[in-house]
Amino acid sequence: MQIIVNPPASEWEKLCTRPLLDNHALEQDVRKIMEEVRAGGDEVLGRYSRQFDGVEVKNFKVNKREMLDSEKYIDRRLKDAIVMAAKNIEAFHQAQKPDEVKVTTMPGVECSMRYLPIERVGLYIPGGTAPLFSTVLMLGIPARIAGCREVVLCTPPGKDKGIHPAILYAASQSSISSVYRTGGAQAIAAMAWGTESIPKVDKIFGPGNQWVTMAKQIAVSSGIAIDLPAGPSEVAVVADKYVPPAFLAADLLSQAEHGADSQVMLVTTDREVIEPVKVETERLLDRLPRKGITGKALEHCKIILFDGYDVLMDFINEYAPEHLIIATANYKHLAEMVRNAGSVFLGSYTPESAGDYASGTNHTLPTNSFARAWSGVGTSAFMKRTSFQEISAGGLQSIGPMVEFMAQAEDLEAHRQAVKIRLDYLTNQSNK
Repeated sequence: MQIIVNPPASEWEKLCTRPLLDNHALEQDVRKIMEEVRAGGDEVLGRYSRQFDGVEVKNFKVNKREMLDSEKYIDRRLKDAIVMAAKNIEAFHQAQKPDEVKVTTMPGVECSMRYLPIERVGLYIPGGTAPLFSTVLMLGIPARIAGCREVVLCTPPGKDKGIHPAILYAASQSSISSVYRTGGAQAIAAMAWGTESIPKVDKIFGPGNQWVTMAKQIAVSSGIAIDLPAGPSEVAVVADKYVPPAFLAADLLSQAEHGADSQVMLVTTDREVIEPVKVETERLLDRLPRKGITGKALEHCKIILFDGYDVLMDFINEYAPEHLIIATANYKHLAEMVRNAGSVFLGSYTPESAGDYASGTNHTLPTNSFARAWSGVGTSAFMKRTSFQEISAGGLQSIGPMVEFMAQAEDLEAHRQAVKIRLDYLTNQSNK
């Protein structure tokens, strides 16, 4: 853990810069996979299942019996936890559903804005040793609330060709339309362009490794929308001496265990916080099954000490973390100073893990400082805004001359004529 004391503002950009990877070779490999899927469909998907997953997949779609049987293989406590989390996520995301906006901008001119669901969305859920069933809830539930007509989910199969039962159970709780056993860049390609089995979608959501992330970026360049830019997970913890050091150490470790490239940072105004947190971090690290991966991430951990909270929060806003934990006695005051963060966790008893699973907020968040301009996934991410306008005859007579003059000033005569023809018609009608 690197300790930095009162870094001047001239050094902040460097401290906030995430590691950059040379993805040129990766991009070429991913693009090749995606183009092959685009051209060859299910046959190519099957070949990659044999190559990458070590299984022969004959039928990519998970049948209804598998979906129904999934709960037989889940511990009752986990089922109860998934149901509780689903209710909390539903409550928070239902409250986000936007209302229609109607405005009379001038007499006879009515403008409105409606939020309409994206018709078909695709969710990618990583499998493997840590199947992210929680992400199924985070994406599937707001998609249902938004009113998406079709929600398809792709996730890699296990060695037995099956999907982890917790993923299937979460999918059933989220009313997912269909689940397909395919993963990696090839799954993103299948959702981007469609195959014989998997429908083409309008927008792709979900996390994944660098292959999946690159595939989503390539899909964007081909006109397919994605949820948000993604990179390694990250947390910034703002803390003082009034919080038990074990709490802070656990928060750092919970994010570090995502991967060796995870970004974790502790920022404080209390020097006496630093050593106890370091001690607790080492103690708790020894207990973790993913100690190797977590330890690698901690090698890049920064502990930054500032003299005051004003400058500290300026730095946090410059860093724009994916997750921001404010565990200080004055956390409510500091919360008012947050300008850039994906999701904020307030107080000593609000671990980031709660937001990852069950508090109700969404854990699909912008990384790599994109929180300066991007929001995390919510209900509106599964919708798009469409504007409507209706002008009465009297309204056109009021607004029309202004539109004519503006069109003429831009040398767009056809625009002007579209108004003039109508105004002339109204004049003739009134003269009859």
